[in-house]
Parts: sequence; structure tokens; C-alpha cells
Amino acid sequence: MDLASLRLFRIVAETGSVTAAAGQLCCVQSNVSARLRQLEDDLGVELFRRDRRRLFITPAGEILLGYARRLQSLADEARAAVRGDEPGGTLRLGSMETTAAIRLPQVLPAFHRRHPAVQLVLDTLPTRQAVSAVLEYRLDAAFVCGPVTEPGLEGCPVWCEAPCLIAEAGLSLAEATVAPVLLTFGAGCAYRDRLEDWCRVRGIVPATVLEFRSFQAILGCVAAGMGIALLPRSVLDDPASAHLGLAVHDLPAEAAPMQTWLVWRRGWQSPALRALCASLPADGAASAAC
Repeated sequence: MDLASLRLFRIVAETGSVTAAAGQLCCVQSNVSARLRQLEDDLGVELFRRDRRRLFITPAGEILLGYARRLQSLADEARAAVRGDEPGGTLRLGSMETTAAIRLPQVLPAFHRRHPAVQLVLDTLPTRQAVSAVLEYRLDAAFVCGPVTEPGLEGCPVWCEAPCLIAEAGLSLAEATVAPVLLTFGAGCAYRDRLEDWCRVRGIVPATVLEFRSFQAILGCVAAGMGIALLPRSVLDDPASAHLGLAVHDLPAEAAPMQTWLVWRRGWQSPALRALCASLPADGAASAAC
């Protein structure tokens, strides 16, 4: 068992397919299958259950996957350490959808120009899932709704967001919140949690909750009168959203604001991650604004 075999195993597990893994590894499927069987023979356990063309990871495979991710992270850290402090290698980031669309374009292009040897990989996902992905070594760091109290993580505040309730043009807050349809991201989204809590405290009973993967889809459906949503005001200040003419209602002071934090595993920072932290707004700026 070596790092190359563990990397192959990790990619198969994360893609759920030998075909997809072969594409990522730039090799033929038969080679991936043979090396996977060799790893299983070496360990003396079945890592995947095979059902026709589908693969299902076994409990033993789940255990190995955690170690494979950690070993890959350590290997990346070691490679960066022996090369010196010049940032390089892969930096796997997670982010809330709205942060990725509105805030990160202010940061990542300049970071890339300054550190071209760093290969950025960005995945968008809700806060709860992003925190889990960092702890499980699937991400190096993530922009999440904070503060985060998870003991295995540390981080810093970066941006302060003012959440706004948005509705179809012309609707007052009272009109918009009569048996409303809530348009939200999936479970684990901090803005969804805040909206549902806000409704519950005020005795507002939603007619239903509809989930979306894109804030543009949420904005479009709100504009069409489908329901209401809670999003950061920074999204609404974006010129691409201005033409929608939405009714925007600021929440009372006790319901706002919300901080966006960058979090990473406690005690670990690669040169690339340190460079990213240095390129972000100062910690105090977000704290003071909130």
C-alpha cells in the first residue's frame, strides 16, 4: 500500500465510479480495477461492494477513506515544507454559494496572479457540510457562516453580511409572510436556518419549503412571486440583481448581522493557505462591522 494506491482508492470512492476515476487519473479502466483489487488483496478486506456497474463503499472502505485523505493532506504539507515557504500545490476550498459568487471574485483573481503555483479547487456547499468536509480532510479550508465552535477547527472572520428578507416587488413584510413559501438552499445552510428560526419565533407557519442549488434561481423565483427568501444584502447590491426590482426588507437588529469566516483544521496551515489568509480583509474589519 503506497500513496499512489491510496490516491487511486480515494478518487474511486469520491467519484463512485471506476470510469470517472480513470478519467481523472488519465489511465484505462482496467488499470484502475486491477490496482483496486491489488489494494484489497494487500489489506485482506473488501473496500467496495460491486453491483453490476456500480460501486458501493464498504465499512472497511469508509475507514480507509478517512486515512487516505489525511495521508494525502500530510503528503501535500510535506511537499510544501521541503520546497520552502513559496506557496504551491493544490488548495481545496469550500464556500457558501453566495460568498463564492459575490465575495470571492474580489479576492481569488488577485491571489492567483500573486501565487500562480497554487492550484485552486473551489466547491460550493452549505456551512454544515463544509465544516464536515474540512474535518474529514476533503477540504483544506472553507468560507462558512460563523463563528464556528467546532473544537477541531480554527479560523477568522472575513466578511460581515446583513441578511435581508426578499419578496416579490410591491409586497410589504406583513403581506409577504402570510403562509409564505420559503425558497432556500438545502439543509445545512445558515441562511435557511436563520429564516426558519425567524418565522418560528414570530409564529409564521410556512406553506412549504422549496430547495434550490443556486441563488440566481432563488432570486428569479422570488421575482416571479413564487415565495420569499433570506439572502445577504451583498447579493442584492450586485448589478446583476438590480433589474429584478425585488421588495427588500431588512431584519430587526436581533436577527442580524451574520459573519462569514474562513475555517481550517486546528494547528494546520499550508503555505498556500497562509498566503490566502494574508490576502483577505483584516479580521477586525468583519468583527467591527458586525
